[in-house]
Amino acid sequence: MNSFMPDGLTIVALVVLVVVITFIVKAVRIVPQQHAWVVERLGKYHATLGPGLNIVIPFIDRVAYKHSLKEVPLDVPSQVCITRDNTQLAVDGVLYFQVTDPQRASYGSSNYIIAITQLAQTTLRSVIGRLELDKTFEEREFINQSIVSSIDEAAMNWGVKVLRYEIKDLTPPNEILRAMQQQITAEREKRALIASSEGRKQEQINIATGEKEAAIAKSEGDKQAQINNAQGEAAAVLAVAEATAEAVRKVGQAIQQAGGMEAVNLRVAEKYVEAFGQLAKTNNTLIVPANMSDVSSLIAAAMTVVKSGPTPGSVIR
Repeated sequence: MNSFMPDGLTIVALVVLVVVITFIVKAVRIVPQQHAWVVERLGKYHATLGPGLNIVIPFIDRVAYKHSLKEVPLDVPSQVCITRDNTQLAVDGVLYFQVTDPQRASYGSSNYIIAITQLAQTTLRSVIGRLELDKTFEEREFINQSIVSSIDEAAMNWGVKVLRYEIKDLTPPNEILRAMQQQITAEREKRALIASSEGRKQEQINIATGEKEAAIAKSEGDKQAQINNAQGEAAAVLAVAEATAEAVRKVGQAIQQAGGMEAVNLRVAEKYVEAFGQLAKTNNTLIVPANMSDVSSLIAAAMTVVKSGPTPGSVIR
């Protein structure tokens, strides 16, 4: 009997130890960062456990729901939407949401992920139905914002915050794609023709402007050349006149000197004879003085004029 008792106490002690360890293990809950656990006590909501070490009552409290508080991307399946001008579009997108209220996320909806997905699809069909085909490609930002605002309002009761929605693909039927491609090709050809015509127009304008400027420049050059020629001729005439006047003055001064008159007689006689010699070479008709036997008389007559000097009031320059 005495040998049996220690064995029984040992078993009891072991059982108690196991119960205590189990109790501790069940009572301690370690929640990861960015997570929230919903605890129910006897089937009723009791508390929400935050990140870190938490204590619960084993067998009375239980962790009913575990939620991640991180931003979650949700792929919205592709669906066919009909535009305002009765064109079918295959549209799919990505929805980003985050659990903000773990209690509502646990009890607000049986499955908030399915609820958000279905609501995103129905809202997308509604928004696309109000737009024409061309606008759907231009108004992606408007579509995204409309879906987010519509879903976010309903998702508040589910403890979920819808952050944004992004359309991945807008795919019209093949016939529409071909028609759009033809339209784009025609539009590009039209722009090319317009650009080419504008280029030719500008080219003609540039050529005309260049010819105009060249003509103006040429006329200005001709005008300046004529002015320069006239000024040059005037300067030449003035120089000749001044040279002639200077020569006349020097001749007059030379005549007044000793032997000047004899030099004049000799020069006049030489010019006289030279002039008749030139006439004989260049003309068929020969002009002969009336008195060829007395050339000295002609020279004497010329010298009479020279000797008579300037008339009263005249000035030799």
